[in-house]
Amino acid sequence: MSKAARQRLFSPEDAATETTSPSDRAESFRQTREAHRAETADDYAELIADLIDEHGEARSVDVAERLGVSHATVAKTLTRLQQQGLIVRRPYRGIFLTDAGRRLAEEARGRHRLVVAFLVSLGVSAEAAHHDAEGIEHHVSQETLSAFKRFLANYECCKGPRSGSRR
Repeated sequence: MSKAARQRLFSPEDAATETTSPSDRAESFRQTREAHRAETADDYAELIADLIDEHGEARSVDVAERLGVSHATVAKTLTRLQQQGLIVRRPYRGIFLTDAGRRLAEEARGRHRLVVAFLVSLGVSAEAAHHDAEGIEHHVSQETLSAFKRFLANYECCKGPRSGSRR
């Protein structure tokens, strides 16, 4: 794609002059609030899966340490995740993901990896990309994720479009 074509597609002037109706803005805010609620479940499921994969088990104390939150916060959140059918807690045995919890963890990992790859392809350092992806991955629409995938499909080794590629 030529530079002029890219500028036409991604014109900052277009974004600045775009107007949205009050109902569209309200819907956007509602989606953001919903993303914030889902963010905690995503992070916990992903972390629990990581702990199980790394150590064979996940314990509340490890979750609290990794997330930098209190044991009380972890206990409250785990109770909510158990009520949602994402985890099972067994006395003296730790925390386990249900099939739904494992799917949620895998979806969160996939979004994270995709956002990191996209940011790195734009020239963001891997460290910054991982950090930034932690927030972006929870607030990005499926449409945007699909666009990231298409963009990355046209790039090889973060060096530019494949020769002969077309939109």
